[in-house]
Amino acid sequence: MHSHSVSSDDSRATVEQYVKWIQVLRKRGHTVDGIVLTEHRKFDFDKDYSNLASQYDVLILKGSELDTRFGHFLVYGVTQALTQEIDFGDVRMDSRVLMQATRQHDAIALPAHPGRFGIGLTDYIAQGEAFDDVTIVEQFNGGSRPGENERADELCESHNLLGIGGSDAHLTSHIATCMTDFKATIKSEGDLVDALLSKEFQPVWLENVVNGAT
Repeated sequence: MHSHSVSSDDSRATVEQYVKWIQVLRKRGHTVDGIVLTEHRKFDFDKDYSNLASQYDVLILKGSELDTRFGHFLVYGVTQALTQEIDFGDVRMDSRVLMQATRQHDAIALPAHPGRFGIGLTDYIAQGEAFDDVTIVEQFNGGSRPGENERADELCESHNLLGIGGSDAHLTSHIATCMTDFKATIKSEGDLVDALLSKEFQPVWLENVVNGAT
């Protein structure tokens, strides 16, 4: 649900390296069905990963991770119309406006690593900001420092929020560190948005997903 390839300025992993590593994880008995590429401040309309997806039997979807005035937000279901309304490179955008715009375009935006010190949603809420449209946050983040996922756990509990899991991978071996287990079958970005709206999912750690068990 949260990964970066070399298309992002701070990642050294290619998409092919990610899907090859997933084969290694599967041989170890882990269940990894697909990934979502959430490149920083952009959406790669021009990139087609369908051949890689077919070759390695890994669902490859695309999203975005945007910088906002109130932290980073993961966006799923991106369309051309959404990118025309919202400047994905605007690091001072109001995340509340972003969330409203995504829903108007049948997409969805949710806070990434909300427990991250300094830039997580937890800190902005502590400063008195309100985010009424937030119902889901990234509860498990594979790149978080000690204490940050715990703060995300506390946020979910105190505000009755649902959580997803995302590896936040920037290196090949970090992919699928944590994931999201959906009840629905997902084959497209639209399916992913619907699955998130269904509220039938849970964040999971890789070590707890073995041979289909969660």
